[in-house]
Amino acid sequence: MGAAVVKGWTTMFAGVMLLGTLAGCSGSGSTENTATPSGNTPAPSESVKSTEPPAKQVTLHMIESLTSPERTKLLQDAIARFQKDNPNIKVELISPPFDQADNKIRTMLAAKQELDILEVRDLNIAEYVNNGYLEPLDTYASSWADSKTLSGTSKVVGSNNGKLYFIANALYQRQMFYRKDWFDAKGLTAPKTWEELVDSAKKLTDPKQNRYGFSFRGGPGANGNFDHMIYDYNDKVMNLDDAPFTKDGKSVYSTPEAKQALELYKKLYKEASPPDSINWGFQDQVQAFTSGVTGILLQDPDVIKVLQDKMDPKTLETAAMPLGPNGKSLVSTGAAGWGVTANSKSKNEAWKLIAYLSSPKENTEFSKQIGTIPIHTSATADTFFQAGPYKTLLDMTAKADVFVNFTPPFKYPGNGSWGELSMKGQQSYLLDKKSSDDTLKEWDKFWLDQKAGMKK
Repeated sequence: MGAAVVKGWTTMFAGVMLLGTLAGCSGSGSTENTATPSGNTPAPSESVKSTEPPAKQVTLHMIESLTSPERTKLLQDAIARFQKDNPNIKVELISPPFDQADNKIRTMLAAKQELDILEVRDLNIAEYVNNGYLEPLDTYASSWADSKTLSGTSKVVGSNNGKLYFIANALYQRQMFYRKDWFDAKGLTAPKTWEELVDSAKKLTDPKQNRYGFSFRGGPGANGNFDHMIYDYNDKVMNLDDAPFTKDGKSVYSTPEAKQALELYKKLYKEASPPDSINWGFQDQVQAFTSGVTGILLQDPDVIKVLQDKMDPKTLETAAMPLGPNGKSLVSTGAAGWGVTANSKSKNEAWKLIAYLSSPKENTEFSKQIGTIPIHTSATADTFFQAGPYKTLLDMTAKADVFVNFTPPFKYPGNGSWGELSMKGQQSYLLDKKSSDDTLKEWDKFWLDQKAGMKK
């Protein structure tokens, strides 16, 4: 993302609330499957004469990253509708388990396996572009009628070095979900700072009843929490246009404030989270929250529907993300979307499917079903996104001086590997196998190497 981009989901979503932008991600596991959705229309009757040659039969190989059984079903249904209108195009959808999906995609790309459409994420776009795996979509998008209602942020998050490489299918911003019944029973109010969150989580914790205050995520995606805490504790020195670096070019992991935040993070795990949550991924932490094991969950809006389906609405409440010691929270909006592989032999057909899935009608309905933010400004008129759990996000972005937007490090090729490297480091730290100083030194070196590599 460039320095001129201003993130924040209502800006994208409402189009003109701020400057028109939006700044993870999440998903749950599913068994791998290769599905060809039904819905092909039958061949025309032989009695109908046509002067046009029959369309060439094409098979598109497509793979998703943020898989879950519910999401995959929605995607299969959308593909089936597309195939009904395009009987000459067959789509084979590959849906690996969420925790394995990105590695499978990398393996297929490196081996040059047959693949036409892939789900690209903000955290790996630079990596894929750097390796020459993606086809630029600027020419296709320039003649796409629906591009006129794409939000500015959806275009920015799908771009790298000034070129468009994926059309976003969803936008994500984190908020707090908590069990109102637990808080009421303890006479607590929603925590407003990280210190208050840890304190509230401790008061809610009772291991004898298998009840813990916080739904910790120590497995894949763990950096979503400790990075957020470290950034919030460094808000005064952070370079908002080049996270995770300070204004003088150092990494935020080299500051005394980073150590303070990391030690608070350890306290949150040790004193207010289930011991086995050190290995939890997205599905584990959400299930613990819905089943009554944990009382506070920090997650993106794609969990809203799951929470509403599995919980008594009287027990579920939302709040803004916790603030750092200076009363600020640094926020961004994540994204994933559809790209075309550079070695696809059916690029035109691949784009046709992407354009269909990314249309205002399809994307807005998809967003409603999985609880994400639509990519088209035209969705603003839909009251669905202006009430309930979404109101918290609106309230956050209305306070741009408190919930301050920053540019994530998408431009660095190594950003895609940061999640796994930092996950292992924080697990060693939480298990007392590594000190906070050694952990932060390792992270500091990683990002300084990334910056040095960009200068070569």
